[in-house]
Amino acid sequence: MCRLLAYLGSPIYLEPLLYKPEHSLIVQSYQPQEMISGVVNADGFGMGWYHHQKDTEPFTYKNTLPIWNDINLPSLSRYIETGCALAYVRSATLGQALDLSNCQPFKYQNLLFIHNGRIEKFRQTLYRPIRNQLNDEIYQSVNGTTDSEHIFALLLSYWQANPDKTLEQALNITLRELLDLAHTYNTYVSANVVISDGYRLIASRFTTKSPAPSLYLLKNDPTFPQSVIIASEPLFIGHWTACPENSIISVDENCDIRIEKI
Repeated sequence: MCRLLAYLGSPIYLEPLLYKPEHSLIVQSYQPQEMISGVVNADGFGMGWYHHQKDTEPFTYKNTLPIWNDINLPSLSRYIETGCALAYVRSATLGQALDLSNCQPFKYQNLLFIHNGRIEKFRQTLYRPIRNQLNDEIYQSVNGTTDSEHIFALLLSYWQANPDKTLEQALNITLRELLDLAHTYNTYVSANVVISDGYRLIASRFTTKSPAPSLYLLKNDPTFPQSVIIASEPLFIGHWTACPENSIISVDENCDIRIEKI
């Protein structure tokens, strides 16, 4: 069921974030501790980051290899410096293609999106209902077949239709719509997501049927001062806080955190 990681704060190189922690995202790819389903996350990985000039579009690097087999990532992580990064390791849903179009993060203009969770029997239940609600531009932008990308597309369509709404409000509307669709089509949805525009992190821990996948927050750890980290599992011993179930978490440019119930 994938593992995700997001960082916002003082600029750092990616190596200390990806490789140094004793329970890093690399370790979580082959030895996760809190996954609800699945055993390993060996079906590819991806990361996205913003340059110091955040008004430029974000960069991404993806691979269908297990993250531990990518020989380029260690060198890249020592080179890339950023104040905002998203990363994930994939455990593919049975039947989903293992290709780059299905690798996260997904990108649209200045936004990055990662998702941990699933829509049960997605192709048989919510695939068509979600696609029917997409505007033409967003419909054409969907390249893959995953439930994750379709959740992102639904969010983008709602936000474009309601430009007066904040990204948090658009995410709230999207999750409530998924709840209604899940009830209508007799399925369930779990949607731990993180979205960023380079300045903020907007996240959710959400499910239509408990328990939700795990999600944690850490602010201003001595190893990563002036920062907030969001992760599926704690990377190391520290003052991690479990995010409340069915909530939206906002982290602003000053690393102030706001949590609201859905």
